[in-house]
Amino acid sequence: MNRAALFDVDGTLADTNHLHVTAWWEALRQAGHHVSTHAIHRAVGLPGEDLLGHLLGEDRDHGDDDRLSTAHDTLYATYFDRLAALPGAAPLLRELAGAGWKIVLVTSAKDRELTALRQAIDADDAITDTATSDDVETGKPAAEPVRHALELVHVPAERAVFVGDTVWDMKAATRAGVTCVGLLCGGIPRADLREAGAAAVYSDPADLLAHLDTSPFSAR
Repeated sequence: MNRAALFDVDGTLADTNHLHVTAWWEALRQAGHHVSTHAIHRAVGLPGEDLLGHLLGEDRDHGDDDRLSTAHDTLYATYFDRLAALPGAAPLLRELAGAGWKIVLVTSAKDRELTALRQAIDADDAITDTATSDDVETGKPAAEPVRHALELVHVPAERAVFVGDTVWDMKAATRAGVTCVGLLCGGIPRADLREAGAAAVYSDPADLLAHLDTSPFSAR
């Protein structure tokens, strides 16, 4: 029976969270919004519109959302040729794929950004499919992105493990009935990931790879 290994990308496989923080901080600053980098960091992982709602409130001028998102995307794109994979990212994906796991990326990244991320990770040979925010009506922390990823590879929730680095990842996986693993390399504290539903927490992909035999992957 098929098994699915679902992976968030930013902060989980690629070292990009703080680049997103910088891009959002500058986009917001240019529009006259002064938001701390700490607050932005805790919101990274949410889809753009939800991130803005989290940071600026639902009573904000929604007419500025597209302009702010475009500014973020433009600023972030300046890093595309310098994006870096996190330690062990490609070996982890290849190890799981070699063991028969269907690898699905579950991300809000799309188009040129997703292409740049996949080039940085350099493990396309191990990736079965990709589920993006364009495929669903509601992004993380809703369960829809995770459920869609499972549908792509025809795997039930009990035969899957989701790996991510934010509380939004953990909540989305838990709501979809999928066991979730947290990674600290995105900058979110272990306690927060545990509280949000992580069954286990590791430092980064390399640490998870080194402990695969005793991780939640071993029980699937």
